[in-house]
Amino acid sequence: MAKDQGRNRIHTGGAQDALLTRRLTEIQWISRINRAITENRFQLYYQTIEPINPIESEGEHYEILIRLEGDDGRIISQGEFLPAAEHYHLTPQIDRWVIRNTIGWLNDHPDQLQALSLCSINLSGLSIGDEEMLNFIQETLAQSEVPPGKICFEVTETAAISHLDAAVNFMQVLKASGIRFSLDDFGTGLSSFAYLRTLPVDFLKMDGMFVRHIDRNIIDWTLVKSINDMGQIMGKQTIAEFVENEDIHHQLHEIGVNYAKGYLLSKPSPLFDKGILLDPEA
Repeated sequence: MAKDQGRNRIHTGGAQDALLTRRLTEIQWISRINRAITENRFQLYYQTIEPINPIESEGEHYEILIRLEGDDGRIISQGEFLPAAEHYHLTPQIDRWVIRNTIGWLNDHPDQLQALSLCSINLSGLSIGDEEMLNFIQETLAQSEVPPGKICFEVTETAAISHLDAAVNFMQVLKASGIRFSLDDFGTGLSSFAYLRTLPVDFLKMDGMFVRHIDRNIIDWTLVKSINDMGQIMGKQTIAEFVENEDIHHQLHEIGVNYAKGYLLSKPSPLFDKGILLDPEA
């Protein structure tokens, strides 16, 4: 804790020390995450991304999410363990697991692959610009029947800006094969628009904190409209997340946002159950 706070100091811990408690909890996650990777205890979920003003059927578009199965069988959301994974640099291992298993599932389900328009997979900041990750993605796709054009990698704005040169090269190499990119949590940075000319992304996924209140907050509405207008001018499609009611959906339609994701449209569901037809007589 003393090191994290700048070194050359003493940190006095105690039972009521919230920061220390959080760090101890993160440390406990290390072994659980490593064991989850080794024992294949992660699970893939998906959540749909739907066109707000569909003109014609584009095929299925969804984002892959990850869950962890606890020892007691409880399904643990990514928000509980990913912060610890990021802090202790375990996210590239998780990214590899997600990519390998998502591509594998699509490859093993040709009917789902045929119906798919685009599958979005999140990449952590540590994976951006990693030469080994670049090779891993290319080799994994080359060994499958999955067309690269059906894969989209989501990178957060913060991660892309923090590794700007490496991120640009990473994207350009993979885009050459047809893979697309989405800039996640867009709008959180002070210089968000300035980097759009540099980053070769196809989609702008607006930060949900701007979207969730546009039906009752004119400032958030104006921010979302500004992001959408700039994205459209620059030839990028826009995605709004945290779409949780019809009023928000209607506002996004009026603004001209391309796609929406949120509980109004669908909730995360296990990927391995996708496409399974239940026996009507069962």
